[in-house]
Amino acid sequence: MSDVALLVIDVQESFRHRPFWNDADVPPFTQRLQALIDGAAARQIPILQVFHVAESGPFAIASGHVRTLEPIVIAPTATLHKRRHSALVETGLSGWLTQHGIRRLIVSGIRTEQCCETTARHASDSGWQVDYVTEATLTFAMTHPDGRRFSADDIKARTELVLTDWFARIVTVDQALAGPNLPVAA
Repeated sequence: MSDVALLVIDVQESFRHRPFWNDADVPPFTQRLQALIDGAAARQIPILQVFHVAESGPFAIASGHVRTLEPIVIAPTATLHKRRHSALVETGLSGWLTQHGIRRLIVSGIRTEQCCETTARHASDSGWQVDYVTEATLTFAMTHPDGRRFSADDIKARTELVLTDWFARIVTVDQALAGPNLPVAA
């Protein structure tokens, strides 16, 4: 088994029911994420799907929205639920990674600057090598309290800036799948 694992964080229908949802960036995101998932599966890299859950609203399991965002097709090695920003808090993920000898994580999912970035930082601080696949993350424009508007591209650039050389190696899908110690796809 590989010492690398792919994390697919919060790629769930719940987000379609949030006021900030915007379909504009979804097609390129789902295309790149699907390529990453398919490439990981072909290389027998464990795929860990993490869903954010809450007591109520669109992130509540009872809502029916805590399911894979369409059109993504995924057959995860394990599925975990989280209630915090980091996928490593109170999910059992850390134990799973240690038990399976995982040394490097490939991070993807929704939202770029929130759960994906937080998990990348936490993983790095906990001793894992992190590949952050920005093109396989999704976020949405935000407005600063002072009124400045930041586009999704602005937010992604800022995330790359603060992660690079400190917490993660910023990579494309192809670079993540060609990373160190990865088997060649069958």
